[in-house]
Amino acid sequence: MGKTKLILDVDTGVDDAQGIMLALAAPNVHVLAITCTHGNTALDNSCRNTLRVLQACNKLDVPVYRGSAEPLLGRVFQASDFHGKDGLGDAPDPQAPGLDLLQAEGAVEALLRLVKENPGQVNLVATGPLTNLALAVKLDPSLPEKLKGLYIMGGNTESRGNTTVCGEFNFVADPEAACIVLERFRCPTFIAGWEFSCRNKLPWSFCDEWLAQDTGKARFMARIFKHTMEMVKTPRYQKELVAGSGFSSCDSYAIAAAIDGSILTETEDVVVSVELEGRNTRGMMVLDYMELLKHKHKATIMKKVDLDKFKRMMMDALK
Repeated sequence: MGKTKLILDVDTGVDDAQGIMLALAAPNVHVLAITCTHGNTALDNSCRNTLRVLQACNKLDVPVYRGSAEPLLGRVFQASDFHGKDGLGDAPDPQAPGLDLLQAEGAVEALLRLVKENPGQVNLVATGPLTNLALAVKLDPSLPEKLKGLYIMGGNTESRGNTTVCGEFNFVADPEAACIVLERFRCPTFIAGWEFSCRNKLPWSFCDEWLAQDTGKARFMARIFKHTMEMVKTPRYQKELVAGSGFSSCDSYAIAAAIDGSILTETEDVVVSVELEGRNTRGMMVLDYMELLKHKHKATIMKKVDLDKFKRMMMDALK
């Protein structure tokens, strides 16, 4: 069998970096491209951070494309400094690649072209706000039918917010884009939501073992992850966690599932949409169990993963 073809759409913060490294290390995967968007940090930082990750993995041959700098309606939601102001823990990197390494073609155009060139073969993974995907499907409504699958890290299933009262960051950062994507992408769609990520976290003892590997990749990850680990362990963020203390690489779950679907041990198929109007609920993912919205497409909500298999994938990412 041929390699799994991936396009990663990212807002590269630390957990995006972890997911990118996981994909690059997988032996059965071909990362066709990485497209960047606003989100965890400003777009230029997202692009630069992506190049830094590729450099750390000796994979600067993977093409990187500049995408959307703001949400569809231009209402920029200010990200916290959870991953540092630059998105990668504010860790100094004097050898960071320059933005001149970005491709001249825009992210949306590249996404449409690459999927057209590889019909039915591409798993598209989105780990940031969904602005690039919404723009792409508006330009070409047939895009979803050309995909093998769509994997999203975003949204929430129990109205538990990590950014607003009821909203998860990626969806809150561009609710209109999330709504468009969930309604118009009728290919197989898998969602790694906030609560799922928290309930499938790894123990800090594993994190210590993971970062202790004697490799350049592990040392790079230890530098950029230090700030985020300190933030996670503060009382404020402990209150936000659904299932107690631990290490949750949110974006890596969606990427791991796109690489190997057998990692998912429990899922649920549900009609989903996004709330756009509520003062406290804007950006919240809506699960329509009664199917009152009359949507024809159900998304597969991730609920549990094989943690042993996930651990092995994470360890391999830093070897």
